[in-house]
Amino acid sequence: MAAVTGAPIDVHTWSTPNGWKIPIMLEECGLPYRVVPVNIGKNEQFAPDFLAISPNNKIPAIVDPDGPGGQPIAVFESGAILQYLGRKTGLLYPADERARVEVDAWLFWQVGGFGPMLGQTHHFTIYAKEKVPYAIDRFTSEAKRLYGVLERRLEGREYIAGDYSVADIATLTWAKLNYKQGVDIAALPNVKRWLDTVLARPAVQRGLAAI
Repeated sequence: MAAVTGAPIDVHTWSTPNGWKIPIMLEECGLPYRVVPVNIGKNEQFAPDFLAISPNNKIPAIVDPDGPGGQPIAVFESGAILQYLGRKTGLLYPADERARVEVDAWLFWQVGGFGPMLGQTHHFTIYAKEKVPYAIDRFTSEAKRLYGVLERRLEGREYIAGDYSVADIATLTWAKLNYKQGVDIAALPNVKRWLDTVLARPAVQRGLAAI
């Protein structure tokens, strides 16, 4: 299915691993969009206008003026947005049920584990005012375990779940920050090869630069 064009989608986001996902997806799909910055450093995610479209006060969120039935729709949570855009365009999210289940499993692996655990690693090793050895060890160890899962998954595979998909987009934005996570990417040849491949995509580069 060809990419959908029309009125731009508003992307309420900021330059974080979760925030980068949606501009990348929109670039890959060829959909027009405009970035609406939500400066989380200034707590703009708690503004009433943003709360109206993202009840959990988290970026990213989108407002698509051409939603189902031609009516506007707001979508929050990065995984849900990726699925929505994949269904809307027919791109990077397979229609075949067996293939879609595989993509969904790895997408949920990222949003439920890989992202949150690496986020906690960032927090306790870099941003926390008090360095808590137990927390640093716990989350760094889990980050390494999750990278091990990804390394095994990518053995003999070019992408995470069959063809390049939303599962790759969701994961690459966190994996690109491996240097903040106590992970030696050189010791993970499958992950390094995959990460180099996806980061070289022009749409990925444009999406990362959009915020």
